[in-house]
Amino acid sequence: MTSLYPAATGRLPFRPSVAVKVASGINRLSRLLGRGSGTVIGGRAGLAVDPMLLAVLAKDRNVALVSGTNGKTTTTGMLVAALSEGDSARVATNTTGANMPAGHVAALIGTRPAGTVVLEVDEAYLGRLIEDTHPQVVVLLNLTRDQLDRISEVRMLVDRWRSVLGRLDPVGHGGSRTVVVANADDPMVVWAASTAPEVRWVGAGQVWHGDAVGCPACGGRIVFEASGSWHCDQCGFGRPDRFAWLEGDVLVLADGRRLPVVIGLPGQFNRANAAMVAVAAPELVGTHGQPPVSIATAVERLSKLHEVAGRFSRVQRKGRDIRLLLAKNPAGWSAIFDLLDESGDATSPVVLSINARVADGFDTSWLWDVPFERLTGRSVVATGERCRDLAVRLRYAEVDHRVVSDVLEAVDLAIGPAGRLSVATTSTPVEFLGNYTAFAQLRSRL
Repeated sequence: MTSLYPAATGRLPFRPSVAVKVASGINRLSRLLGRGSGTVIGGRAGLAVDPMLLAVLAKDRNVALVSGTNGKTTTTGMLVAALSEGDSARVATNTTGANMPAGHVAALIGTRPAGTVVLEVDEAYLGRLIEDTHPQVVVLLNLTRDQLDRISEVRMLVDRWRSVLGRLDPVGHGGSRTVVVANADDPMVVWAASTAPEVRWVGAGQVWHGDAVGCPACGGRIVFEASGSWHCDQCGFGRPDRFAWLEGDVLVLADGRRLPVVIGLPGQFNRANAAMVAVAAPELVGTHGQPPVSIATAVERLSKLHEVAGRFSRVQRKGRDIRLLLAKNPAGWSAIFDLLDESGDATSPVVLSINARVADGFDTSWLWDVPFERLTGRSVVATGERCRDLAVRLRYAEVDHRVVSDVLEAVDLAIGPAGRLSVATTSTPVEFLGNYTAFAQLRSRL
């Protein structure tokens, strides 16, 4: 978040000014009582006083929204890094990952009344955020199943996105247009974004096809080709012409330019996120008279980013590196397994931690769609509040594993002593994979 700007409150109309004061007061009280940062409860209080508070706080700002099932937090952090030239205080953003309207309000309170804003947006709230903030850029990453008890089926969400994107003004609010930067390799995203007046299609790849086997246009079958292209076998729906695409670790632009994507974050999926950011960053008008960031500059700045909100970071415990990885649904877990394979060390012990709280979604049936069979031969520990559900899935995947209910004890089991759990040496990291609250639990205890 940017530094406090006290004068901003004085320029607000009466009702939003009161709402800001209420939200700020509750935020401070929450911190004083040790009940958290107050980013959600304060924002809720502000919206209760003035339901239009988010629209007021976003007025006259250059706004970018990032949404999708997987990669929102990381891509948002990447976009902030690409726009801020190492000084994240220049960009207002919801760094805590609170990606619903209450969190967005909290992110904007106390920040400069004009400037750049980059917000991670929960998929279900994208329509409201577009209507309230009139963004210059909307980045759409992917759409797969996730928290069915809250978000419902993917097709329902696709239809909602398609409707709101179709209502974008070709000119835009106040004379500025909204550019959609969308993943051309995800048929669900393409169907949703194809109604938008202006789209930059990026070939960012898609590791999970399980939610896009049926054509959303006619009900036919989507055929995925080895080249990454796709099309419906019954109608003309298919991958659109791309503005840019990835070839390994090179970003290729339709005009012929080729830019190496050498970034500090691991994995092909993060290079895909970087490609989306590189195309999105130049579409955001520069602030304080500065020109927009070029594609090449955006890519160069990302090379210095090594973690986002603790994800992909390494911590030490008992002399052993623990790499912290977050995954929350079948598509995310598949991408993380790709990362483990890319790391090239099959001797690294793996700790899997699953919870099922509100932030995770209560339904754990998605575990049966995760290809845990890819962990065969590794030393695996299952932990978390739903470790028994996870253990059943691992047993059917024929993955040898141990079950330890306490997450820290599970990590210690994976650490050693050498030979107790695996033949790995102390030079290999322990790979920790957890969903939202399981990931946060371990970070708070390490």
